[in-house]
Amino acid sequence: MYVINGIVYAGNPSSEIKVQTVKALDDMMMLVTFTSGEKRLFDATTLLSLSAFKTLENIDIFKTAAVEHGVVVWNNGEIDIAPEYMYNNCFVYDEILTI
Repeated sequence: MYVINGIVYAGNPSSEIKVQTVKALDDMMMLVTFTSGEKRLFDATTLLSLSAFKTLENIDIFKTAAVEHGVVVWNNGEIDIAPEYMYNNCFVYDEILTI
């Protein structure tokens, strides 16, 4: 149990996950940087079975990925996805630096 602003909540407090940056890559992969500083890879093909995301099959629309208020959006904000979903369904990304 914890209290915020005089309101008692059950469970434990959790930090809110938000997206800081996003980059649409080939094969419907996305490089996502979260406000925690973590970079992760998200496979957007997993969304295509859901009717709300069918429009992303159009690669030109997929490439419009942007961040608004910590949330990834497409098509000028007509489509969005919860940052928690992205975080929980991403792959860890280890950046390889070349000299």
